[in-house]
Amino acid sequence: MAAVKLILMYPVPKDMDSFERAYHGEHIPMAALIFQAAGATKAVLTKITGAATDTRSFHRIAEIYFPTSEALQACAASQPGREALANAHKISNGGPPTVLIAEEEVVTLQAG
Repeated sequence: MAAVKLILMYPVPKDMDSFERAYHGEHIPMAALIFQAAGATKAVLTKITGAATDTRSFHRIAEIYFPTSEALQACAASQPGREALANAHKISNGGPPTVLIAEEEVVTLQAG
């Protein structure tokens, strides 16, 4: 069964220091408690450090994994889940984050 995840992609902030303070000091602690209580199994937090082109569109990507699509949908529909998503919009000072729901497929590469 494919892993189900919520993906938030934050655009490059206008004020990097302000975003990073709010992301680490406010958003991550709040969201971690909410998502854990909703049954999330893992979070992968990525900071983008470069791009193949001259400019990058995103600064951070957060992937929150859930055991089922139903668990993810229930979390997103709950009051705490809505508050976490609203907070993500509030702290994203480079524009609204892109929010996606995805199923992950993993391919293991072997050295040959």
